Amino acid sequence: MFTLSVKDSFAAAHRLEGYQGKCEELHGHNFVVEVLVAGEKLGDDGLLVDFKTIKGYLHDVLERLDHKYLNEISFFAERASSAEYISMYVYEEIQKIIREENISLKEVRVWESEKAYAAYGI
Repeated sequence: MFTLSVKDSFAAAHRLEGYQGKCEELHGHNFVVEVLVAGEKLGDDGLLVDFKTIKGYLHDVLERLDHKYLNEISFFAERASSAEYISMYVYEEIQKIIREENISLKEVRVWESEKAYAAYGI
């Protein structure tokens, strides 16, 4: 099994409603998002998929979140705007646009800081 990973980032504000602590107040992060795809077979070019293809998918999804108040996005109106749910959102949105048949989306990691991330995947 081959695995490929790309990272990108976005800045956004959110608040964790019902959280007992500072994160209940409006605050922001420079989130780093990592996407991992996997597959068994390489193409004739020796690649699983071109890095720029996955970077493009990730960029398109993160554009929708960049410099936004996450709590106002419909996906987060129904659930917390936590790193866990952000990773689920990005996973589901990328899953909708992957066109390559030889790869599968394995995991999305959302880093709130350089020391802490939450992940969603199969």
